Formats: sequence, C-alpha cells, structure tokens
Amino acid sequence: MKRFIEQWEALCASSLILRFVDINLRGVGQVMFQDNPLTGLLFLAAIAWGSVAARAPEIFIAGAIAVATATLAAIWLRVDRPTLNAGLYGYNGVLVGLALATFITPGPLLWIYVVLGAAVSVVATLGTANALRPLGVAALTFPFVIVTWILLLATYGFSGLAGEGLPSAVVISPVELLPENPLGLVDFVRGVLLSISQVFLKGSGIAALLLLAGLAVSSVPAAAFALGGAILAVATAHLFGAESDLIVGGLLGFSPVLTAVALGAVFHRPSVRVAVYAAIATIFTVVAQAALDVGLRPFAIPALTAPFILVSWMFLLPRQSLDEGQSGGADSGVG
Repeated sequence: MKRFIEQWEALCASSLILRFVDINLRGVGQVMFQDNPLTGLLFLAAIAWGSVAARAPEIFIAGAIAVATATLAAIWLRVDRPTLNAGLYGYNGVLVGLALATFITPGPLLWIYVVLGAAVSVVATLGTANALRPLGVAALTFPFVIVTWILLLATYGFSGLAGEGLPSAVVISPVELLPENPLGLVDFVRGVLLSISQVFLKGSGIAALLLLAGLAVSSVPAAAFALGGAILAVATAHLFGAESDLIVGGLLGFSPVLTAVALGAVFHRPSVRVAVYAAIATIFTVVAQAALDVGLRPFAIPALTAPFILVSWMFLLPRQSLDEGQSGGADSGVG
C-alpha cells in the first residue's frame, strides 16, 4: 500500500490533472477522516453503487460535481496548499451535493443549487476553522450542515425548487409505546451496515462494505471503530425503544459511527481508555440524534450530521490526554 501511494504521488507531481483528481479523491475520503486517494476511490464506488441501486444516479453525479466544485473554489480562494492537497476543502462539498440531490426533486435548478452549495461550503469551512482555532477543535462537518440546512429551508420559499424528499413538518409528540420485541439478527446486521452507509446518505449493505474496505486500506483502527460504533448505536437505539424502521434503516447510527471514528481513531491514539471514552460519546450521540430528529420536526429538515458535530465538540473541548496523548489526527479536519 505504501509503495502504491508513493507511485501515485510521483504521478500526481508530474500532472496537474492527476493532482486535481487526487485532491478530489482525498476530499471524499476525508468525510471519514482519511487522507488517502484509494479510500476516496472506494468511497466513491460505494456512493455510486448506493445511488444506482436506489435508481437515483443523479445523487452520485451531484456528489462528484460538488467535490470538484469545492476543490476549484478552494483553489480560486488561494487556500494553503497542504490542506488543499489533503482534501480538507472537499469533504463538506461532497456531502452538500449528496444531501441536496437526496432531498430535492431533480431539475435544472438543483444543479445550480449543488454548485452554489459546494462553493459556499468552502467559505463556510474557512470561516468555521478561523472561529474555532482558539478553541483547538476542528470544523468537522459543521459547514456541510449549516449550508445544507439553509439551502433546504429555502426550498419552502422558492416555487422552482421542491424538497419532496424532506421530512414532513409535524407537531412534536412522544413516540408511541412499542412492543418489546427483540431485534432479529438479520435486522440487527442490516441496521449496523446501513448505519455505516448512511454516513453518505446511502441505504445499502454493499455500499457499507465498500466504505469499511475504504477505511481499512487507510486505517484498520478507523474501520474497527466504525463497525464497533455502528453495533453500539444499533444496540443503544433498540435498548431505548427507538422506532425499528429508524434503527434498521441506519438513521440513528450514522452520526454515532462518525463520532466513534473521530474520537477512537483520529483525535486520540487507540487504547482501552480511548475506546471507553469513544463508546460513551457514541452512546450519547444516539441520544443527540433522537433529540435533534425530534427538535427539527417542526422545521421539516433532517438533522444530518449535527449530532456528531455537537457531541464530538463536547468530548474534544476538554482536551484530555487519556494517558496515551493525542495523535496527529487532530489535523485531519480544517480547524
């Protein structure tokens, strides 16, 4: 793997086109904190598979356009070269593109929205990084969330855009008491896999396996924490009596997966203490996911990765060494 990366780097050094491709691939990989072009390629394969399987290839196209637009915007804004080459201005952009194409009805204006959102995500990334620098925490996917929320809410004010994929606005009310049925093994496994694939807004087990493979080629600990986080999220959601459709669909697990990877394998060196710390944060992210899902119902917009952001900041701000100290992974997100 190391030799492959070295050979690829040599090729990119001699070609501006390949360097541009490399930056975009790394940008996709950075959604799950991986500065690795092969990881990005496998992640793109997962997005493509999930999009085609859902008969919505426009979602993959939107993601590809968005990450390329974000990279071009970052170049135009003359960001510093090391963070640009690491793909740190592309990961929010690709998520914006995927989300917009998921929730908004396809049409000419959607593509304008995708390009606009991807470009603005770079501005938001730079601004968020500057604002958070004194606190010593990364921007994570906050730019993606805030930009996407604004664009999705705006669809209710524009006749040319229809958010047919958005949740319906409802009055907040407690969930009905559900029968205490154990979650079957098949549903449990499906919930675990879709918790991973939903990081990229995909409901596909095969996409999840491709994502795990992408993580593993870059960081085996990251892949392990992603899988462990998904298992813990599904078990926690079921224990607390969440709706089974949400659990099995991975809709309560994708933010916990990101939290587990971030705290377990990126911003701390993996250890037993780190694993326990990450597990507590992962469980709390399930609670935060449910809370934000409920709290945003009157606004009819999805929580996206906001639970992951809030909980990760909460657990990173204490800046505890956890005995093992912090790794260089703290630089894996702009900020």
